[in-house]
Amino acid sequence: MAITGKTRICGVIGDPIEHSLSPTMHNAAFKEIGLDLVFLAFKVTPDQVENAVKGVRSLNILGLNVTMPHKNKIISYLDKLDPTAEYLKSANTILNANGLLTGFNTDGTGAMQALLQNGTDPNGKKMLILGSGGAAKAIAFAAARTTDQIVILNRTPNKSQEFAKNLNHTLKTKIEGDALTSQSIEKNMQDAQIIINATSVGMQPHDKISLIPPKLFKQTQTILDIVYNPIETKLLNDAKKAGAKTVNGVEMLIHQGAASFEIWTNKPAPIEAMRKAITNQLMTKGEST
Repeated sequence: MAITGKTRICGVIGDPIEHSLSPTMHNAAFKEIGLDLVFLAFKVTPDQVENAVKGVRSLNILGLNVTMPHKNKIISYLDKLDPTAEYLKSANTILNANGLLTGFNTDGTGAMQALLQNGTDPNGKKMLILGSGGAAKAIAFAAARTTDQIVILNRTPNKSQEFAKNLNHTLKTKIEGDALTSQSIEKNMQDAQIIINATSVGMQPHDKISLIPPKLFKQTQTILDIVYNPIETKLLNDAKKAGAKTVNGVEMLIHQGAASFEIWTNKPAPIEAMRKAITNQLMTKGEST
């Protein structure tokens, strides 16, 4: 693709950002459908977030992805938030529409689409979510639209309990929060149909670790791991050996990215081109984040 005076910019901001896969994914998508856009990664330190947002306006940047540690802080500098970003107080996507900056959160949508597109409908199923950080909260918020059978486990139980209480109040659900212990995992694995690891456990260089003992998996379960480096974590490998359905973190990354792509371009995202680009980079270079 030729860069001209008409080419517009999308990008991702974070700190660190050097190993982001977003440029690989989105530039492949832009090329696939012939859009005159380019995607770049920008390192933005926490003290420069406000200036970065001003730069989006002054440089007429079309859209941004936002990664750690800026997802919460950035909402203070935006003009509007979609309902999900408003509730979570966290945005990972920004659209610049003629200077009006709107924040979105596509993490939960990405997880739900990753499940649906890989043959698992979360509607009405019991879901076990490990972790209660930003990704876990986004996933729980999205999942609560289709099921109220959700248990959130976290090593600091008051965090998962408080979030569950707030979700129940907002959405009139019956979501539970509890401590993440071997006992609570074993108890909830007995009837959980969808299990989501929303922690960093299993990520390189700690890729030999899993929170769930292999003996607890069932063939009737679907396991989604948001970790995507390695592509197949120990958690997924153990689940696959037990006959369970597995969905890797690349799928969530692709689908949350696809949601961002469609917000910026108002066009269907070329999922296969995005998947191929990310998988090739991970397989050949082992890059992360």
